[in-house]
Amino acid sequence: MDTPPDHAAQPQDMKNGKQNDEARGPRLREIPLRLMVPNLITVLAICAGLTGIRLAFEGRYEEAVAMVLLAAFLDGIDGRVARLLKATSKFGVQMDSLADIINFGVAPALVSYAFLLHDVRSIGWIAALLYAIAAGLRLARFNVMAERDVKADWQSEFFVGVPAPMGAMLMLLPVYLGFIGIEPSPLFVYASVAYTVAIGYLLVSRLPVWSGKSSRIRRDLMLPIMLAVVLYVALLMTFTWEVLSITVIAYLLVLPFSARAWHRRYGTITIEDDSTHV
Repeated sequence: MDTPPDHAAQPQDMKNGKQNDEARGPRLREIPLRLMVPNLITVLAICAGLTGIRLAFEGRYEEAVAMVLLAAFLDGIDGRVARLLKATSKFGVQMDSLADIINFGVAPALVSYAFLLHDVRSIGWIAALLYAIAAGLRLARFNVMAERDVKADWQSEFFVGVPAPMGAMLMLLPVYLGFIGIEPSPLFVYASVAYTVAIGYLLVSRLPVWSGKSSRIRRDLMLPIMLAVVLYVALLMTFTWEVLSITVIAYLLVLPFSARAWHRRYGTITIEDDSTHV
């Protein structure tokens, strides 16, 4: 005797099937093209960072650093492009985090190791590892703090620790100096090892670092500032490694003044983050 079909179970099966299909995420044909543009920029940034690593191990160091800097530039504009196109998404945030750890942590560490730090073998490798891990921790802390519902007033003006993009540029200072012509003597290499570890510490430290996000520029200073930017870019294109070296040193010299400014405004407040919370 045939069993009659269970019509009551069919709607439940259809509902479960629909939920399972939705759990897989939207289909490609349902994604607007504008949502893909920022993600494509992020993918290009990852490709540039990984290509920089390859070029470094092929001995093409100047091209390798240029690719790492290009990756940092692309990684810096993808978020702005996403906001401009109103194409921000959770998927894009995760992609950006993946690009950050590659471009600001792994790529600079390996380029520096291939160019200079390998001269002291395991000690240089340990320094590169410490920097890369510090960059990852810095990025994880930034993501956690960005998701907090309640943010302190000072967070619109200051970072906690040196931001990862700037940390990558700072860490490559010994490489810039090598391009200028400084010989990799044992003293210089060991100093570079110590410097690499120090930059890693600045990334994970609780040092207040001025962000400039809430700064305002007087209208009468707009043209002089634009001319200064044009001059800086022209010098950067002509004397790339010298200008990058001066920029990095100037940034390091400004850090104590940044911390002093924070203490003057918010000195009675303790900087807290959620990096120790799971």
